[in-house]
Amino acid sequence: MTWTLPNTLTVLRLLAAPGVAVMFLYFHRPWADWLALALFVGAAITDYFDGYLARLWKQESKFGAMLDPIADKAMVVIAIMVLTGYSGMNPWLILPATVILFREVFVSGLREYLGAEKGKLKVTKLAKWKTTAQMVAIATLFLGTGLDFLEKGRAPRAGEGDLPTGLSPADMANHVGLGLIWIAAILTAITGWDYFRKALPFLRDPGRD
Repeated sequence: MTWTLPNTLTVLRLLAAPGVAVMFLYFHRPWADWLALALFVGAAITDYFDGYLARLWKQESKFGAMLDPIADKAMVVIAIMVLTGYSGMNPWLILPATVILFREVFVSGLREYLGAEKGKLKVTKLAKWKTTAQMVAIATLFLGTGLDFLEKGRAPRAGEGDLPTGLSPADMANHVGLGLIWIAAILTAITGWDYFRKALPFLRDPGRD
């Protein structure tokens, strides 16, 4: 493996994934929320630049192609785990989170089973939009948890808040973040079904229709 800048950015994004959870172990809230938000947003930005720079400088590599989706999934899975814990296990967050986690595990297992054939399951534009929606939703929810802790001195339930009249910044961030995570879950489910449909020809037993 060559330590190009794009590969280095991908590795740093992978390392940042558990760092989001570590922030809550070593820092008091709301500092933990702000640091986790900054780390997550910084890592999400590298998701664009590592691929862009690799193509621009013709530094695309098998290592980067392998590690990039792993880093994305690690970021999303760990961040969602932290958010569900600090949201009071709100079912309105747990349901879309479950859809997202199920899809990521399912598609990863599908790709692993297909082995050499997995290259035929190309990443679609919708899948890229799905990843963007997930990251924007998670960042917004981290903002909401931090603001809510400042305002109320406690961990919020994502999506919790007053009626639309007189929404506080924390309430607004929580409601927007919850809406975005549902949109991300819908896109996640659609792309998961699309991958499964495309994989069906490779899952049929020989000699059977």
